[in-house]
Amino acid sequence: MKRLVRLLVTVSSVITTLFFVNLVGGAILLSLRLPTWPSLVSWPLAFVVGRYAWRHTASLQTGLISAVVLGALVTGAIGFAGGFFGPIIFTPGANQGPLLGIFITGPLGVVLGAVGGAIYWLGWGRRQATETS
Repeated sequence: MKRLVRLLVTVSSVITTLFFVNLVGGAILLSLRLPTWPSLVSWPLAFVVGRYAWRHTASLQTGLISAVVLGALVTGAIGFAGGFFGPIIFTPGANQGPLLGIFITGPLGVVLGAVGGAIYWLGWGRRQATETS
């Protein structure tokens, strides 16, 4: 697998883990009226997830299903992050801005990434699979 795709998968999984654990862990601790220290857990957990993603993406076989799933996950994560955090940054007063990422850009990114992964495999991955066998 190309190093750039591995890096993209690793960075997106680290950022997603970091924000998810911070937000959900902080909300749970806040609802239980406990001191909120989710950062102490989220950084080490994000490091572990990033290390896992980096090591396990090196050994992926280039099959149709893995190309479709990887394309869907990476493009969906990028679409979700752009649609979710973009309105928060650019229009902080809009209370429904993050819904763009949840309902439009995230699912659209998953579908387009799956189609892109299939097209990539049909054009490049199949050729590599026949050359190695």
